[in-house]
Amino acid sequence: MLGTGHATVTECYNTCFILSESNQYFLVDGGGGNTLLRQLKYAGIDWRNIKTIFVTHRHLDHIMGILWMIRLICQSMLRGNYDGNVTIYAHRELTELLYDMACKLLKKKEISFIGNRLYLIPLSDGDEYTVIGHRVRFFNIHSTKAKQYGFTMYLSEEEKLTCCGDEPFNKSEQEYAQDSKWLLHEAFCLYSQADQFRPYEKHHSTVLDACRIAQQLHVRNLLLYHTEDENISRRRELYTAEGKRVFSGNLYVPDDLEEIEL
Repeated sequence: MLGTGHATVTECYNTCFILSESNQYFLVDGGGGNTLLRQLKYAGIDWRNIKTIFVTHRHLDHIMGILWMIRLICQSMLRGNYDGNVTIYAHRELTELLYDMACKLLKKKEISFIGNRLYLIPLSDGDEYTVIGHRVRFFNIHSTKAKQYGFTMYLSEEEKLTCCGDEPFNKSEQEYAQDSKWLLHEAFCLYSQADQFRPYEKHHSTVLDACRIAQQLHVRNLLLYHTEDENISRRRELYTAEGKRVFSGNLYVPDDLEEIEL
């Protein structure tokens, strides 16, 4: 977990993470800036070894770190010290936005690698690709805000990990999330603090909401992220206590840079 917080946190980084296997890395979102590079450094991951990236949606706390990755990768390719190619998956409007921003912010020589060695792959609902050796299906979460995609990665023929993006579970995602070994779901705050943080106004869930959904979906392991940071020192304790009231599986409330074996 490179970051675990919502858009405006200051006590942790914005939510983004790496899935890795056999020295292959899959970056999901980039947080809100070049702090992504620091988080990768502290996690012991060389950004040059990240060859596959997925961007869920266009919000600043998810996309800006990706632009830093594009900048560094293209600069490194230009200097001749970057091995291989890079693939970035996102829905079509977002790949077009990333390209437009790169054209406006980077040098012409740098952006010449986009479409050459750095590939922006536009996704449609249900598209399937192989990522770090696993079958992955990308799906539209049908956000009422900015268009957003999630994904399911098949860890084996019978076990899957599902990422619902940073909005509450939508019934359209059920075929992906149902019976997942791992479900990654946002939890903006405790239900007991909903009046303070007002998650529903921001179209987010509480811990109790996310845990009830996971229980209904027969999820075995639930990981909560995209949280507030005012409870950061006791976040795991407080969230676990509230969530275990309704969820019987394994509940994870990770800190930034925490590594979890899937």
